[in-house]
Amino acid sequence: MDDKPNPGTLSENSERLFSFGVIADIQYADLEDGYNFQGNRRRYYRHSLLHLQGAIEDWNKESSTPCCVLQLGDLIDGYNAQYKASEKSLEVVMNAFKMLEVPVHHIWGNHEFYNFSRDYLTNSKLNTKFLEDQIVHHPETMPSENYYAYHFVPFPKFRFILLDAYDLSVLGIDQSSPKYQQCMKILREHNPNVELNSPQGLSEPHFVQFNGGFSQEQLNWLNDVLTFSDTHQEKVVIVSHLPIYPDSFNSVCLAWNYRDALAVMWSHQCVVGFFAGHTHDGGYSQDPFGVHHVNLEGVIETAPDSQAFGTVHVYPDKMILKGRGRVPDRIMNFKKEASFHF
Repeated sequence: MDDKPNPGTLSENSERLFSFGVIADIQYADLEDGYNFQGNRRRYYRHSLLHLQGAIEDWNKESSTPCCVLQLGDLIDGYNAQYKASEKSLEVVMNAFKMLEVPVHHIWGNHEFYNFSRDYLTNSKLNTKFLEDQIVHHPETMPSENYYAYHFVPFPKFRFILLDAYDLSVLGIDQSSPKYQQCMKILREHNPNVELNSPQGLSEPHFVQFNGGFSQEQLNWLNDVLTFSDTHQEKVVIVSHLPIYPDSFNSVCLAWNYRDALAVMWSHQCVVGFFAGHTHDGGYSQDPFGVHHVNLEGVIETAPDSQAFGTVHVYPDKMILKGRGRVPDRIMNFKKEASFHF
């Protein structure tokens, strides 16, 4: 896989169908630069807003205007809660998005839940379920209100599915609720550490508090939507804050029950890509079923003289990620029809 393809090598008769923007882990806060919890990675809290504004300017100027932008979660940093600046910082970033000339679809990450409750987010501008498509006569493809997920079709025969990777989580929910108790039990069974954000000594290091998982209800819904897409010969891109494929990056940042999500996805023919954030370093791998797993580099750890976003151009036989700054270019060919049958 060529990480830096030369657009000039593309077939001239390959017709571009549509494009979409991707950006992850902006984590804005009105603070001086700082470091991650380990103290070994610089974070540019204030400058992340300028990176976002630069990305928006770039998308607005592109000759092939993206149909939408996927914001892959962690829009503002958890430090905002400590300084009681959550709502103000969210407003600042959402005002920046007002300059974007196309719709933006928001994913919820762990930093959303450091700042806000799930109920708050459901009633906020970070809830973009109003952009969903509803499939008439197929009620099983309607997501439940119990999790934040939906699907939409930006181009005929091409469906996007946004997943809620914190559907199972101890973040953002009332500690007296049965769901909190259930999720804490899952976490404690796999993580005996006093500090639940620490993967130290764990055989399954992704069972940490800053990750989460997918309820069986949400996985059943995903299975129903993918069944519909298989039947109607659609291609599908799945979007989540948390990655689900271990080979695409270090395994600490995986969803708790990533194996369950993979099992659902791999039981269908239609999925061509899975986009996630959370890792900050980024990563890429193509799994045995031909699905391209792209973990986008995080804006928060991007120096002022660089950038971290991209535009994905979709063709009948491939997707081409044109990255900026830290985000590398990628050519992602779709699996051949023959490979659908294992």
